[in-house]
Amino acid sequence: MSPTDPHGRPANHHLPPTDRALLDRLEQAVPGAVAARATDRLSFAHDASHYLLVPQAVVTPRDPEQVAALLRASAVQGVGLTFRSGGTSLSGQASNDGVLVDTRRHFRGIEVLDAGARVRVQPGATVRAVNTRLAAYGRKLGPDPASETACTIGGVVANNSSGMACGTELNTYRTLESAVLVLPSGTVIDTGAPDADDRLRSLEPAIHAGLTRLRDRVRGNPDSLATIKRLYAIKNTMGYGLNSFVDHTRPMDILTRLVIGSEGTLAFVAEATFHTVPTHAHAATGLLLFPDLTAATAALPQLVEAGFATIELLDATSLRVAQRDPQATAELRDLEVHGHTALLVEHQHRTPEALAELIAQSRSVLSDLPLVSSATLSSEAERRAALWHIRKGLYTAVAGARPSGTTALLEDIAVPVDRLLPTCTDLTELFTRHGYDGSVIFGHAKDGNIHFLLNEDFDRPELLDRYLAFTEDMVDLVLGQDGTLKAEHGTGRIMAPYLRRQYGAELHDVMREIKRLIDPEGVLNRGVLITDDETVHIRHLKSTPTVEEEVDRCVECGYCEPVCPSQDLTTSPRRRIVLRREIARARAAGDSELLTRLEEEYQYDAVDTCAVDGMCRTACPVLIDTGDLTRRLRAEQRRPVEQKLGASAARHWDGTTRAASHALTAARRMPAALPGAITAVGRALLDADAVPAYSRELPRGGSPRRPRPTRAPAAVYFPACISTLFGPADPEESPGVHDAFLALCARADISVRVPDSIASLCCGTPWKSKGLTDGYAVMRDKVVPVLRQATEEGALPVVVDAASCTEGLARMLAEEGLDIVDAVAFVDRTVLPRLPAARRIPSIVVHPTCSSTQLGLNPALLRVAGAVAEAVVQPEDWSCCAFAGDRGLLHPELTASATSSEARAVSHHQAAAYASVNRTCELGMTRATGHPYRHLLEVLEAVTRPPGT
Repeated sequence: MSPTDPHGRPANHHLPPTDRALLDRLEQAVPGAVAARATDRLSFAHDASHYLLVPQAVVTPRDPEQVAALLRASAVQGVGLTFRSGGTSLSGQASNDGVLVDTRRHFRGIEVLDAGARVRVQPGATVRAVNTRLAAYGRKLGPDPASETACTIGGVVANNSSGMACGTELNTYRTLESAVLVLPSGTVIDTGAPDADDRLRSLEPAIHAGLTRLRDRVRGNPDSLATIKRLYAIKNTMGYGLNSFVDHTRPMDILTRLVIGSEGTLAFVAEATFHTVPTHAHAATGLLLFPDLTAATAALPQLVEAGFATIELLDATSLRVAQRDPQATAELRDLEVHGHTALLVEHQHRTPEALAELIAQSRSVLSDLPLVSSATLSSEAERRAALWHIRKGLYTAVAGARPSGTTALLEDIAVPVDRLLPTCTDLTELFTRHGYDGSVIFGHAKDGNIHFLLNEDFDRPELLDRYLAFTEDMVDLVLGQDGTLKAEHGTGRIMAPYLRRQYGAELHDVMREIKRLIDPEGVLNRGVLITDDETVHIRHLKSTPTVEEEVDRCVECGYCEPVCPSQDLTTSPRRRIVLRREIARARAAGDSELLTRLEEEYQYDAVDTCAVDGMCRTACPVLIDTGDLTRRLRAEQRRPVEQKLGASAARHWDGTTRAASHALTAARRMPAALPGAITAVGRALLDADAVPAYSRELPRGGSPRRPRPTRAPAAVYFPACISTLFGPADPEESPGVHDAFLALCARADISVRVPDSIASLCCGTPWKSKGLTDGYAVMRDKVVPVLRQATEEGALPVVVDAASCTEGLARMLAEEGLDIVDAVAFVDRTVLPRLPAARRIPSIVVHPTCSSTQLGLNPALLRVAGAVAEAVVQPEDWSCCAFAGDRGLLHPELTASATSSEARAVSHHQAAAYASVNRTCELGMTRATGHPYRHLLEVLEAVTRPPGT
């Protein structure tokens, strides 16, 4: 272990070496899945919490048997082991300084059972992925955490997740049916098997007998029963689920429920089977503005009685923050906030008729409330989205605007609903007393569950003392109101020292006995939930150094990771960012050896294999696009000669694209192995990041783009240059998207203009993504005047036939006042209504792209696909293919990793056609699936083509 300061933080930035004997034993347990580079250890050390412990190794097992082997190996070595899936936990449950086990990569299976009534899930699947699979059955999981896009089933079970609408009735504890557990001894047991209790008695007799003894101990103590009844009547994730001893009798059933909310300290959940709940497709939402907190909390009983599914509280500070949101409603923007409080309410139901009845019944209740403006419940999708954006955007607004170098802490508590007002009032007073200006209170008012957000700088000792003093006062406040210190986020490290104070000596001792009974060696998640260290909550605190503008807002929540195409190959956006912070720390500490290692490993892991696709921004709560960072780093690495070559290519782009086209056509005429061998030699002699790898699925070159002067056009058509570089998938079936789009327009009697000098123009993405800033500037200077003239100074829209090029051109011309439209959107809106009826094919598989997602193009994509085929399949596991222009040629392993899940999903469908909206993405998906992908408009052109032509 490295030296630490009094608060457990590294006294210097030296990275302690990993024990060689430990690595050897781990490698024996899980061959080929042990990572111990500085990059792996430091990047996985970070999660959404404000703790930082650096593991000795990161291991990625493939099945429960390998997990069992890891547990045995850790016990022999006397090293702690922690399971990590989404890493969204806020209380310090997902990191340690021993063995960190990544349970996400190989544990993402989802199996729908009983027509959606149940679902069997592995721990690495996200809540969003499970609900997407269940949506076809009109079902979903009961727990509805706000972090559903990133949080995993492993975390949902480990933290007994609930959420905004499920309360305590539909949380994990109430809806989990059974689980496959790997116990610390290595025993694997399916708790849903008919003989599960007998197997537990046979395989783990001490656990079976011990749970029986503890059950009787709890049931025989009236004080314990009273405490359990009180604390589990509200949302409560503090400590182990002692209500299991009251609710269940068989030791196997008790063990299953104890594992829920145990935060990885008792067992590994290899599989979980849930009872699902109906989805509510119809909803009506309203923002109720009250003059003060007293009036808002006084209204809660009436609103609960009226049947509102969600009642979310926003205090006055929250409202001031929300007013800055561009999507804020007019009445909120116009409100002069003093002590106002809002309740965001929503009715939900499966049918519109039942929803209308709920709304009608609520009118009299709402009319009697002391509101500062009239209440309206809206079913209109845009308004509902805006209202929820206000609520969900609070974390974004406060955390994203925090001072650089500080850490955002999002905490949660729960009290009986009738104690909510004094709790919020006193909590606000604590903010003022301890100097936490700008802190907000919001949360699930119906459940007496509120969240509050603080910003703190843990590098300053006096501020650490302030945080500790605030925490002590907050604990006294909540427990004084018969509340719980953790309602949703789990005990973790942050509240472990206060567990005894909340439950009392007797029940705390029961919890300690549970841990000793099931994990006698103390291997699992040391320091979490049960600890002898009364200072564990202020040890190993994570500081957040100022590094660079693109990433300083990052709160390390991991929301970006599920959408990142390189997550399973090298790094994710979160890991790219934390590595930049670790590089800055090493540089500041003068640790040249570590700095060199990190910078060398960063090049391939974070720069070369970043697809710069921007998908991370679509998931990031503070809207970070790590592609901006990668592009800047690539630009800084470019030598002057490279910049000159890039600029020259931009000046002579017509000739450059034609030469590349001829090269591809020539390669197709060569013996199959020869082009690949030639490029392999070039990559070996020069640089794999500079010389593309040729593969046989690449088409011949495409055709040059030509101007098309037209009078009175409806739009300016900007055909992408990738149609010159890469020819169509099947030239006999379709000449390519360029000709397909023009043919569709002609059939609809819509005239379009192709500008002069089009062959020499480009959206600029090839230069921007590679950091070739000089070439990008040259191209921009060429494009702007041509399009200003062709569009008649912006009077006409510019239509682009490749989604990534649409996005690229829109970025390039963002300040020019020109309307850039993707060809699919243009066809959906303008062309399709004027086309003859299509001869629809039986089915089509579509691949949305990163650009179509960011452009909001996917709904139009699906509508056009619906005009093409009777059945449209969008694979549930689709993701960015990471072909990224030529990135898939430079690093084929990146595209292979990014498309593996989608390719498996596509293999279950035999469709009449396979389509996307970008030529290079079509190439990537063709390579991944073996099916010929082409542009969706090519398919539309074919099915609307007049017979005999």
